[in-house]
Amino acid sequence: MAIREIVKIGDEVLRMRAKEVTDFGPNLGVLIDDMFETMFKADGVGLAAPQIGIVRRVCVVSVDGGKTKYELVNPVILKSSGTQRGAEGCLSCPGRSGIVCRPKKLTVQAQDRTGETKLYKVDGFTAVAFCHEIDHLDGVLFIDKAESED
Repeated sequence: MAIREIVKIGDEVLRMRAKEVTDFGPNLGVLIDDMFETMFKADGVGLAAPQIGIVRRVCVVSVDGGKTKYELVNPVILKSSGTQRGAEGCLSCPGRSGIVCRPKKLTVQAQDRTGETKLYKVDGFTAVAFCHEIDHLDGVLFIDKAESED
């Protein structure tokens, strides 16, 4: 495993729509492991592949310090409900934070590193993290959705 460099706001890769993953070989597992290690080292709760310069539809989330680790390959939000507003920040936007409105509950379909399809039903802060990271895969940053910035 390796710590990858996190790209910062202003880098054009953060504004690109990531490409679907079709190769579920060993390199994907290495990428996901590196993403978790990079995210934890940076004290984050989520990281998308574009944030380390890789334009692929892969993101990782762990809001509980690594007890529960979500690897989301080609994620799709199938259903959302409710709303919640809260402060967000981003590893690619250091020093910035803002209030963002997100769904309270989500149903997300994604693949894992082996290509197996998974269905996740998440709520609260985990739903916020999923939305934030999936937005990265579409070239959207939290500051684009922030109602206000601190």
